[in-house]
Amino acid sequence: MTPEIFIQAKAAEAIKALYNADIQPSDLQVQVTRKEFEGDYTLVIFPLLRISHSAPENTGNAIGEWLVANVPEISAYNSVKGFLNLLFSPVWWDDVLTEIVSSEDFGQLEPTGRRIMVEFSSPNTNKPLHLGHIRNNLLGDSVSRLLKANGNEVIKATLVNDRGIHICKSMLAWEKAFDGKTPESTGIKGDHLVGDCYVAFNDIYTKEVKELIAGGMSEEEAKKQAPCLVEAHEMLVKWENEDKAVRDLWSMMNSWVFAGFDETYRSLGISFDKVDYEHDTYLLGKELVQKGLDKGVLVRDPDGSVWCDLTGDGLDRKLVLRGDGTSVYITQDLGTAERRFAQYDLDSHVYVVGNEQDYHFQVLKLILKKLGFDWSDQIYHLSYGMVELPEGKMKSREGTVVDADDLIQKMYEEAKATSEESGKLADMSEEEKEKLYHMIGLGALKYFIIKVDPRKTMLFNPKESIDFNGNTGPFIQYTHARIRSILRKADEKGYVYDASAVTKDIVPSAKEVRLIKLLNTLPQKVAEAGEALSPAVVANYSYDLAKEFNQYYHDTQILKEPDAKLLQFRLALIASVAKALVKSMGILGIELPERM
Repeated sequence: MTPEIFIQAKAAEAIKALYNADIQPSDLQVQVTRKEFEGDYTLVIFPLLRISHSAPENTGNAIGEWLVANVPEISAYNSVKGFLNLLFSPVWWDDVLTEIVSSEDFGQLEPTGRRIMVEFSSPNTNKPLHLGHIRNNLLGDSVSRLLKANGNEVIKATLVNDRGIHICKSMLAWEKAFDGKTPESTGIKGDHLVGDCYVAFNDIYTKEVKELIAGGMSEEEAKKQAPCLVEAHEMLVKWENEDKAVRDLWSMMNSWVFAGFDETYRSLGISFDKVDYEHDTYLLGKELVQKGLDKGVLVRDPDGSVWCDLTGDGLDRKLVLRGDGTSVYITQDLGTAERRFAQYDLDSHVYVVGNEQDYHFQVLKLILKKLGFDWSDQIYHLSYGMVELPEGKMKSREGTVVDADDLIQKMYEEAKATSEESGKLADMSEEEKEKLYHMIGLGALKYFIIKVDPRKTMLFNPKESIDFNGNTGPFIQYTHARIRSILRKADEKGYVYDASAVTKDIVPSAKEVRLIKLLNTLPQKVAEAGEALSPAVVANYSYDLAKEFNQYYHDTQILKEPDAKLLQFRLALIASVAKALVKSMGILGIELPERM
């Protein structure tokens, strides 16, 4: 039982005893006491004045006196202008800590019976993963872990965008400018080589547009009539007509990219339960388009293109099929959504996609609703802000992106340099050091990105993220390593710090109560983060807990405490802190080292 529910129940009993009035406990307002007042939790008195027919202070004092007299878990109170601040007794906090110590998976919420699919990553096969993809992947993975911690069955899915005009641009550039080069012949990672092709296409396109404009064509027409763009569109039509030469080239270049993606995913610790490919799903969408035409939900224009008129819904007309019969993004998104809900009997589907696609998902849900799919209401777009660098935004086609592989390597190097400067790893083997550098680098990267609310645009600074002080992953990792060091020494001395160490004759200090109180909020924070689809809530909880522990450690004797019972109580407390950090950081996909 949470402190809030406990107080609600006991306060309802007090109101019945004092005023002979029945009130639902859930109707009572209870909140954490503000820092400037003495107390643990606060009961809001104002709504009760209609029952007490008395002043706020008098009502608060009457309920407070009754609770202290009749509820052993409540030791004191003070009433301030309509707010009743209550202090729990050591009995309560001992019971709370005992429950935390005894819990095998503290912070894991009860099963809900709900099945949720989370789609993320969903890269295009015309370029390597970059910093923007990293935010997407880390958010998607942590949201999946978060929903699982909330008791849901979670399916991690990705839809690889492996066909379309953007893919054909890279293919065409490879034919025109790369002289048969391969990852093997160049030593270039496959997804990077294909990304180079995409940049090369943009160079060719820009040059052709300038030549057409110089020849007297308008800029608008030049951008449409550039020969390489026309050829790319022709290649797309050939692909959809299963032209063998085009399909063979497509398969070869995609295989390079997939191998590169897999390597990057392994480095990030990312995996998927379900992988779909656009070349398998876009035809499903075409079938839905025909159903929409038959139902009158969609209309065909004279040029053969198919549209959904959403002007009556405050939007505009949305293209769902081109005049030449080729698909657009929303075509396959319609078909994929239908197949997934039917195949997996989903309760909801979360799409982790940047906020530049807000309109797309608004339209997707609306068209599905018009097609008669009521489950469209269970589609959620986790719209996240872009990642920017101190020098501004990134542009793939211009080659001004921060490559994911380069960034992961840079984080490793920063972690290695910072760790070596500390001089604390002298007794570690080289293998242990290497593993630690990767763990710290990746933890720094993940935490720095996830700690920001997903909906906000963020500025990424690698140097700042690796700092061992402040609100960073390495600071929390180091806190865990410090606790594990203390516990190893305790094990060597034979100290016991299981639930039996939390006895009623130990009165927790104010600092210990603060730690227990913070520990006890982990399930609440997990639920709050799950409701908001914001792992940042859990990230910042982890930092608050680590910071509170370090203050406690600075001010409190642990292994040098002469009272054996108090020593073991404190060991049980800090072991619970380590356990909570492992759980909360695990939700973020971040490993915590035993030594550091």
